[in-house]
Amino acid sequence: MAMNAEQLTAYERDGVVFPIDAMSAGEALALRREIEAIETTHGGRLAVADYLRGCASVVVPAVHDAIRNPAILDAVEPIIGPDLLAWGCQFFNKEARTDDYVGWHQDLTYWGLDQLDEVTAWIALSPATVESGCMRMIPGSHKDDIVAHNDTYADANILSRGQELTVGPDESQAIDVVLEPGQMSLHHGHIFHGSQPNRSNDRRIGLVIRYIAPHMKQIGASHDYATLVRGEDRYGHFITPPRPAADFAPEAVAFHDKMIAEQGEYLYREVETG
Repeated sequence: MAMNAEQLTAYERDGVVFPIDAMSAGEALALRREIEAIETTHGGRLAVADYLRGCASVVVPAVHDAIRNPAILDAVEPIIGPDLLAWGCQFFNKEARTDDYVGWHQDLTYWGLDQLDEVTAWIALSPATVESGCMRMIPGSHKDDIVAHNDTYADANILSRGQELTVGPDESQAIDVVLEPGQMSLHHGHIFHGSQPNRSNDRRIGLVIRYIAPHMKQIGASHDYATLVRGEDRYGHFITPPRPAADFAPEAVAFHDKMIAEQGEYLYREVETG
């Protein structure tokens, strides 16, 4: 659903707004069940984890359709405009009663995109609560530039390199982004955020979609990958992944492997932090 003026003001002030209805609770449950069925039929959670954390929309038709969900796009459009690309689509899952966490970080630190016209939609497919390790945000921190990060490679940090702010924020200022299944938050690529372990008895399942404006481009390579989901692309800076014919169709898996290998050459390089 489209954001109202109060929500847009909150996003501009805080760098995050929630909760916003992205889909019904029934739709969220159906997508959860489909993803969990895929895990079962394709070798288990570990066997498909790299694909669900790489770019799930390239290998799962239902996720490829979810990135075009009008309710999500209607909320994103007032922030970055009528022309929208989905640049990334990942599942951030935490198993029940595990130590996995996300260190405090800023998303745009390692992405290599040349501008800031990006917003991340975080859609809950299971309850995102304090107990289950929902995201925590520092409101207003998006107004800062990129600050120094360390690559910790900590085993329990589920980010690719265990990246964390070199100097942690004042956590007394943090808010908990609590969401019911089907609800989402939208956050800015500069906001300080992280999350605690899941101490609940259920999985915490979040579908994360990164939306950008088409005039943006990858500065670390001659091309990158993104899908036009609304409006038009007058720039052509991105290659469009095809819609998968079926869950984990061989040609979709091959395309995903090629895309992720190429992106791995430039997405996580060091950036100037000033």
